[in-house]
Amino acid sequence: MDMKNLPVGIQTFREMISRNYLYVDKTRDIYNLFATGGKFYFLSRPRRFGKSLLVSTLKEIFSGSRELFKGLWIYDKIEWESHPVIHIDFLGLNYKTKDELNDTLNYLIDQNARTHKVDLREKGYDKRFRELIIKLSQDNKVVVLVDEYDKPIIDFVDKPGIASAHRDILKTFYSILKGLDEYLRFVFITGVSKFSKVSVFSDLNNLFDITIDESYATMLGYTQEELLKYFSRRIEELTKVENCSREELIEDIKRWYNGYSWDGKNFVYNPFSVLNFFQKQKFGNYWFESGTPSLLVKLIKKHNIDVKTFERHKTGEAVFSSFEIDRLHVVSLLFQTGYLTIKEVEHTGRHKRLYTLSYPNIEVKEAFLEYLLGDFSARFADEITMIVEQLKESLERGEEEGFFEVMRSLFARIPYDMFVGDREGYYQTVIYLVLMLIGVSIRTEVETNLGRLDAVVETGNFIYVMEFKLGTA
Repeated sequence: MDMKNLPVGIQTFREMISRNYLYVDKTRDIYNLFATGGKFYFLSRPRRFGKSLLVSTLKEIFSGSRELFKGLWIYDKIEWESHPVIHIDFLGLNYKTKDELNDTLNYLIDQNARTHKVDLREKGYDKRFRELIIKLSQDNKVVVLVDEYDKPIIDFVDKPGIASAHRDILKTFYSILKGLDEYLRFVFITGVSKFSKVSVFSDLNNLFDITIDESYATMLGYTQEELLKYFSRRIEELTKVENCSREELIEDIKRWYNGYSWDGKNFVYNPFSVLNFFQKQKFGNYWFESGTPSLLVKLIKKHNIDVKTFERHKTGEAVFSSFEIDRLHVVSLLFQTGYLTIKEVEHTGRHKRLYTLSYPNIEVKEAFLEYLLGDFSARFADEITMIVEQLKESLERGEEEGFFEVMRSLFARIPYDMFVGDREGYYQTVIYLVLMLIGVSIRTEVETNLGRLDAVVETGNFIYVMEFKLGTA
């Protein structure tokens, strides 16, 4: 089972099955979506987490493609009824202006109409979308699947004018679904961001958001059990490459790629990183390198946000739906884009919950901190790697002067105009990032009976007490 071809970059269920690629069976989770009679669903997940494969799988289920599911959990659990499926996917299309987005929506509608051999006579994407659904429903109720619903918005999130215009167009487009309930069997919308319902889905108020619903927490990503079941032989092979025991390798894979959670109870592996890891047979920052957090870093610096709080950030539920173009919330963005995840959920009162967010795993934490440090110190990635190694050696050997020498060279390259008001806070952030990347035990703003210490750093043999001052110490 686990030595089938690895589906790196494959997002189509039919291709995955027909060409003997490994498919981690998620059909039991998928079955729960429509087994209870639910109809309108929304799911937010970070990039490269299997959203497109999920949509493709739903398409084949509702198309009645039973032969593709032989051997999978759902094969003999449902009546395989064929429905007309409208599949909307914005990936790879142009929409730099309002007119281009209008043309794109018309193109997507025409594409679906041609697939189902439907002749459309109306003008305008909204009327044509409505006409398509009604005409398709003459044989059976229609299924609408929308992948990357928010891409025309988030691609221009740093250009609020364009993003807002696109948001208004999509709001009109998605609102069509609300008035066509009698013609629809199932609607599933997925993307990276979760805008407030007033913003994009104000008219589609019957949309059930399952983003942080415990029942669907493992529908995307690999669980620990799935990793051991589907990749067992590959793990065995890699123990020879890594020269370690099976238990040690499993623990390393877990620390690197597990840790994502949307309910604080169920934790999953990033599928993109796991597949690349087994394909290349070495640890690497595969998910992180597939996209850069440049906008996030820009916002962190602009709002002078203390990056130390990302380690254990406590927040209420509102943060999960506060993605607004004109008022971007950095923590909300970090969560929705996958740089932070839910680690704990506390019930603080009746119907109230307190969420603890943190980095999912080593891959995300180290790569993100390196990126932050490179940006804050105006250094390239290879320079950061060397600096961190030099500082680590100095601390472990107790060579304070060597440590200070490297730190002075690090600060010397920071341009004066990079400071955003609080120069001392800026320096503290750089030092914190350095120490976190070194991998030492660090506690910040430690309270004592004599006052507050800026940082306490512990290595195997030494304890360092640090106080940060700009000017005369």
